[in-house]
Amino acid sequence: MAEAEIKQQINDKLARIADPHMGVSIVEMGLIRGVEIDEENASAHITISPTNPGCMSIANIAMAARLEAEKVDGINKAEVTVIDHMMADTINEMVNKDDF
Repeated sequence: MAEAEIKQQINDKLARIADPHMGVSIVEMGLIRGVEIDEENASAHITISPTNPGCMSIANIAMAARLEAEKVDGINKAEVTVIDHMMADTINEMVNKDDF
């Protein structure tokens, strides 16, 4: 599958994730700052920025994004990076653990 097609499928899956407070897609809200594909390693990297630096739902959103991306054919591993959040480092470590 072509990289552009994989990226589109990931974006389609991310569009189904709603912000729990707003009830609106995280894609529509502009929380997804980037989706990168590494076809050689069958991996994806997703960057997410919450609407505010103290958003309490971002860890759940980030985990949902990882799980949805890993459902796409051609992706064995997805990594999510949360930026612009006061607990970004902790959230990133938790979401990207191999044994969740």
